[in-house]
Amino acid sequence: MNEFTVLFSPSTCGAYIPGINTSDIPEDVIEVPRAYWLSLLQQLAMSAKKISVNPDNGYPILVDPPPLTSGQAAENEYAWRNAQLSATDRLVARDRDEMDDGSGTTLDQTQYTQLQTYRRALRDWPQDELFPAAEYRPVAPPWLAEQLQ
Repeated sequence: MNEFTVLFSPSTCGAYIPGINTSDIPEDVIEVPRAYWLSLLQQLAMSAKKISVNPDNGYPILVDPPPLTSGQAAENEYAWRNAQLSATDRLVARDRDEMDDGSGTTLDQTQYTQLQTYRRALRDWPQDELFPAAEYRPVAPPWLAEQLQ
């Protein structure tokens, strides 16, 4: 084996590189051709799949991940919702500051109303009967992405 050898453990679904990994290499590792491993990583980078084990030869393969539990899906949606609220907090604060100092606002009245409507929909999202289905998330106003840059 050389320094570029990739060892794969079916028991941990982990890759180990001799010289980097030493005492933590499991006993069940098999040598995987480096080109095969790199190809697997390239595919993994472009998909939602996860690494598993081919039961016939112990080689790593890509498989579809198990579906999320309802609790995991809800947790993901809460995190997404909270991130959207946090990202738009500064727009609301800036607009209010601009109103207070009387210098005019970056957002026009229609945009500000749309922003507040979106934020209200985000806060109400967890109570929606379609929560946590991501395809039914509140939709941001079309101009918002540019303002958040």
